[in-house]
Amino acid sequence: MERRQFLGLFGVGALASSLPVVLAACYPKQSTAPTSEASPGADGFLEVGTVAELDQEGSILNKEFELIVVRNPEDNSLVALNPECPHQGCTVNWDKSTQNLVCPCHGSKFAADGGVVKEPATKPLANYVVKEENGSIFVKVA
Repeated sequence: MERRQFLGLFGVGALASSLPVVLAACYPKQSTAPTSEASPGADGFLEVGTVAELDQEGSILNKEFELIVVRNPEDNSLVALNPECPHQGCTVNWDKSTQNLVCPCHGSKFAADGGVVKEPATKPLANYVVKEENGSIFVKVA
């Protein structure tokens, strides 16, 4: 076998072996998180936790339905938001000390109502309808 022929076949083999990696990178990501048995009721509301849990933890994050519940320090109301930062899609976290939602990727900050406090994000977090009944917190997800 000549050197030129060998290098040609080697190049085709290397290209063919990288094809599965390229295809996997283009395929939509799937959640590996365990799915819960929770599902929205007929009215579209999902029970996400209790007021006691919220007051103890400061926030309730539900990754399956992509929502976070916090208490607005200005009027003590419950607020449910989509925790995906509109800048680049990272999940924001509640910072008890500053009473803000903070993006761990690029430092964007959001008020408890979802409004932008610090860029680089320029759009607010999306809001969900939230209600409290008998000490439980329900968020309308459907």
